Amino acid sequence: MRDKRKGMHVVNHDTGGRLTRDGIRIYQRDDFAGMHRAGELAARILDEVAELVEVGQTTGALDEFIRKRVEEAGATSATIGYKGYQHASCISVNHVVCHGIPGDKKLKDGDILNIDVTVIVDGWFGDTSRMYVAGKLPRKAERLMDVTHDALMRGIEAVKPGNTFGDIGHAIQTYVEAQRMSVVRDFCGHGLGRVFHAPPNVLHYGRPGTGPVLEEGMFFTIEPMVNLGRPETKVLTDEWTAVTRDKSLSAQFEHSVGVTADGAEIFTLSPAGRFHPTY
Repeated sequence: MRDKRKGMHVVNHDTGGRLTRDGIRIYQRDDFAGMHRAGELAARILDEVAELVEVGQTTGALDEFIRKRVEEAGATSATIGYKGYQHASCISVNHVVCHGIPGDKKLKDGDILNIDVTVIVDGWFGDTSRMYVAGKLPRKAERLMDVTHDALMRGIEAVKPGNTFGDIGHAIQTYVEAQRMSVVRDFCGHGLGRVFHAPPNVLHYGRPGTGPVLEEGMFFTIEPMVNLGRPETKVLTDEWTAVTRDKSLSAQFEHSVGVTADGAEIFTLSPAGRFHPTY
């Protein structure tokens, strides 16, 4: 959501654990279980909505399915009512980078779309997004999705105590740019836990050894947005929808993770193994 824009100040109202000097909350080992419950629900809903992504389907119908599934699970949508937003998901089609608003738009053959869902389960926030395709997947779109997915996983591989957030961004940026694609700079990942958005801003580009040092117990999202063309974006007059300035295709994959003693735990793994639509 909107607080993912790079540089936006976020107040951390959570009171658990301790704060680092950079304002990043350190959670306890027992807290990982709560994040897994929230992340598993968000991921399971994204598994289920995949059956509805087809040519002629509207993004509004997809969002309504997600809203009902959140309610049926006894959870809460983190996005409904957030800064005036009224939907249970963001659905971003083709050249929409992020924060696309669901509506009456019908999917066409070859459309690619990102669906982003955040739920609250017992006070814990589960935040994840992934790509889908309606109809036949164009080759250039398939390659874009592959690169974006693999960039996310390379970023997660850089997560371990003693590394820095710059190491995460560098792993993503160097891989993407080697594929002659670009990393969006205007939006980023974020801390979460018992709040939706908290420090740090997790940039998807950077220099090794820069930024806050990773510590066991940090929770945050990694969610690179990758464009086939240039990295610049603009936000439309609805004040939510971000699109590529050059109208090139964009893709995004997102996981919520927690730093462990020797690496990272992914809270939002797909229960059905459907995180990437073609893997």
